[in-house]
Amino acid sequence: MSKLQPHKIFEVYSDGRRIYTKSLLPGKTHFEEKLFHHQGEEYREFDPTRSKLAAMIQKGCTNVGIRKGDVILYLGSSHGFTVSFVSDMVGTAGLIFGLDPAPRVMRDLVFLAEQRTNIVPLLADANHPDEYVDKVSQADIVYQDISQRNQADMFVRNCALFLKKGGYGLLAVKARSIDVKRKPRDIFEETRKTLEKVFTVIDYRILEPFQRDHCMIIVKK
Repeated sequence: MSKLQPHKIFEVYSDGRRIYTKSLLPGKTHFEEKLFHHQGEEYREFDPTRSKLAAMIQKGCTNVGIRKGDVILYLGSSHGFTVSFVSDMVGTAGLIFGLDPAPRVMRDLVFLAEQRTNIVPLLADANHPDEYVDKVSQADIVYQDISQRNQADMFVRNCALFLKKGGYGLLAVKARSIDVKRKPRDIFEETRKTLEKVFTVIDYRILEPFQRDHCMIIVKK
């Protein structure tokens, strides 16, 4: 790997085919991701078949809004795969509130947070932001990846409470969780129109072939 270059996306790197983040914890892998060494630094391969954020970047997005030092509210953190790469991106000066309602995956996130100290695990349901409003600060980014029918409404309510003015929201839309009978593209367009009533939509991409029946919509408050 001789030609690793900074990507258009801040804190992401590319060899022309694959994308990477510079590891906060050299020598450690969390999810059996591939490690690469380049000019004395260690990089982790960010797989778009395992992460909607990586898929969005590989689909040509030029700004996901995430910067070093940002505070992120991550709704639907699961085991922490994408969270770990966002942890690399925001660095030691950044902070991620990783929220999920499932105790089993939260246990994994707690183990991850013991190693990556810029992650704060929260066992909570994104449908009830009032229950964690006293535990989360205002955020530069609200990122949501939750497979529920009301995912757009949930996203809007959390952004209203926690997203700073001028901040970015990233919503991964899973069409099959909203309606299995309708065409995914129709659901994506409908969700986009819902968000346009509240935010400025700055990017929208269908995530095929990396993520089936998914799109991502990026908004600015």
